[in-house]
Amino acid sequence: MILVTAATEFEMNAFLEAMDALDLSQTKGLSSNSWRALVTGVGPVLTTLNLTRFLCETTETIDGIINFGVAGAYFLPQNTSARQPQLLDVCVAERDLFGDLGICMGDAGIEYFREDLVEHLVFELGNPLFSSSTAVLENNGIAYLSGTFITVHSVTGKKARGDWLQKRWDGLCENMEGAAAAQVCKTFGVELFQLRCVSNMVEDRNPLNWRLQEACEKAGMIVKMIVEETQREMKCKKMAT
Repeated sequence: MILVTAATEFEMNAFLEAMDALDLSQTKGLSSNSWRALVTGVGPVLTTLNLTRFLCETTETIDGIINFGVAGAYFLPQNTSARQPQLLDVCVAERDLFGDLGICMGDAGIEYFREDLVEHLVFELGNPLFSSSTAVLENNGIAYLSGTFITVHSVTGKKARGDWLQKRWDGLCENMEGAAAAQVCKTFGVELFQLRCVSNMVEDRNPLNWRLQEACEKAGMIVKMIVEETQREMKCKKMAT
């Protein structure tokens, strides 16, 4: 069974509408025969709390977790050969990390804590679920960018901070939950795939430029496709054994 997680009901509803499952609107534990859905709450703390509680309490076998939602895309350096992410681009995480877990040094950025103090700072997300999910995207002609996601405790509201984070980690986009979900999944030995659609650029904050609703809808439709094809593949494997 696949567990689908999102930070907010607003994001999750896009997936549920795509699955024609809004009649299951008890947002803390939505279910179907082949998938479960969990609204974790916003930020690393609620994500860790609610995802850990779910995994401890469930009696079902969770084969993998798909974390999805919206993200803010960083501006890449002008001298890079990588494609600059744009609004409504689909992004998938090769790794996620805690981007502001350390000492704030103002204009000098962040002095990060040693990993022996925080256990893990960076989480690599290359796994079979990543491979099968990106294969679904490719087989259906869905363009996507992949790279480093940066999880922050507070959304970046100034381009200067975003530029520093991007340069420090070669970041693609930022979110508030991914590294926390990755840490929980590492602890429980569950594979994680993270997909986000760009709702805004990491610039001096200007909500007039956001495309939040469209980004949610696009992410929800794509996750629906991944869930359906992943479950189909799992059923075929079980029938073959």
